[in-house]
Amino acid sequence: MAVASSVSLVISLSLCVLIFGAMQMFKTEIAANEWRTIGGGFIGSWLFIFCLTAINNLESTLFEQGFQAQLFPDVVFSLALAMFSCSLVHRVCVTTCLLFSLLALYYLNAASNEKYATHAVAHTPSATPGKRKRH
Repeated sequence: MAVASSVSLVISLSLCVLIFGAMQMFKTEIAANEWRTIGGGFIGSWLFIFCLTAINNLESTLFEQGFQAQLFPDVVFSLALAMFSCSLVHRVCVTTCLLFSLLALYYLNAASNEKYATHAVAHTPSATPGKRKRH
């Protein structure tokens, strides 16, 4: 079920604030165990996804409907924000956040290409029967 860009902007921005707040509230619990620090990086990658969604919905609301995310500044800013918030928790969270975020970005790009990409059909000229090229 799809929602409008403005509604999706509010939802994804709310989830960004919620995830950031939860990471700050539970930073001692996340940093207590090595598996939890890896989980903290995974949570940080969700922050990256929701931040990227919020930025793209803001751009699509302000500019035009067919506006697409670009590597710089959209993806880089979202990744820097997610990694900074993970750095406030634990330094291992930063590394795992980077890895999980790049993996999520790959799959988001693949899903986007599957849904929105136009497939160009290559037109090859066919030889007409009975005519041959003379050399």
